[in-house]
Amino acid sequence: MFTKLKQFKDIRSKAKVIQDALSHESVEGSAGWGKVKVKMDGNQKVTDVQIDPSLLTDAKTLATSVKDAVNDAVTKVQRVMASKMKDLGGNDLARDVQEMMKK
Repeated sequence: MFTKLKQFKDIRSKAKVIQDALSHESVEGSAGWGKVKVKMDGNQKVTDVQIDPSLLTDAKTLATSVKDAVNDAVTKVQRVMASKMKDLGGNDLARDVQEMMKK
């Protein structure tokens, strides 16, 4: 029982290190020929949105551009996350969780 608790604590510590490292990363997604920009940190939190005023008169184009910019940022941040996970031992973390669940 105590072994599992220690394993769980170790896994939480590793996850916290990865989460902290990701919070310092930043990506920018854009759409609408750069008229909509969305900045997101490595934990997929949107930190900034910039919209060119020329899009404010066309709600449909604006909505599509915002959606596309967010999706672009998510794709980019997922690449960053995968790289950080690899660099910081995130693959080991996933394996540790799987092994702990088997026992």
